[in-house]
Amino acid sequence: MKKSVQDIIIKPIITEKSMDMLEGKRYVFKVMKDATKPEIARAVEKMFGVSVASVNTINMKKKPKRLGVHAGYTSAWKKAIVTLKPESKTIEFFDSMN
Repeated sequence: MKKSVQDIIIKPIITEKSMDMLEGKRYVFKVMKDATKPEIARAVEKMFGVSVASVNTINMKKKPKRLGVHAGYTSAWKKAIVTLKPESKTIEFFDSMN
């Protein structure tokens, strides 16, 4: 089954640290758990019309959480840090955040 672009990139990560990375044309996304670096690069290029220089991925492990007497875990997920080429345009969605 072929993965679509919308399936690979789940949502952007908007934090203080990720907003500081925008100056270096680095963007952070939550991606599919089984997505590979080339798939992530193609998805970002197709979705936003930019050229990707590199992709770094991090597997975020599950963490224990409690709510009163109920204990459980957060779900594990994958984070991708996408670096664009210097001559590439920026992603407009993040421009409105600054």
